[in-house]
Amino acid sequence: MSKLRQKIKRIIFGTDTRAGKLFDEILIVAIIISVLTVLLESVSEYSYQYGQILNYAEWFFTILFSIEYFLRIYCIRLPSSYVFSFYGIVDLLSVIPTYISVLFPGVQALTVIRVLRVLRIFRILKLFQYMSEANYLA
Repeated sequence: MSKLRQKIKRIIFGTDTRAGKLFDEILIVAIIISVLTVLLESVSEYSYQYGQILNYAEWFFTILFSIEYFLRIYCIRLPSSYVFSFYGIVDLLSVIPTYISVLFPGVQALTVIRVLRVLRIFRILKLFQYMSEANYLA
């Protein structure tokens, strides 16, 4: 495995490094803001008044999460183990609706699936749970 892939893997999957913790913290904030964007977009008053800004935010988060998804696939030894895992499927389902809405403009109902992004927080929080237990053992 190349040094770049190892470094990316250590940052994405490792919580024991400063970069890994920072990555998780940034990811949590991005997920929360992304879910808030989806919720605000679902309220017609906010959608009407801030629709363009919310649309830009949605595309920003979709591209960000897509990059993260592909980096996860890139840096692990067996990509299918992530792609077909619960979180891999959740990650894919959380970005697909935005891309589908470009191809099929009338399919706005699928955008509600983007709220699945909140499930991604549980992966990170689960890792933090183990960190506190590891500190206790140390």
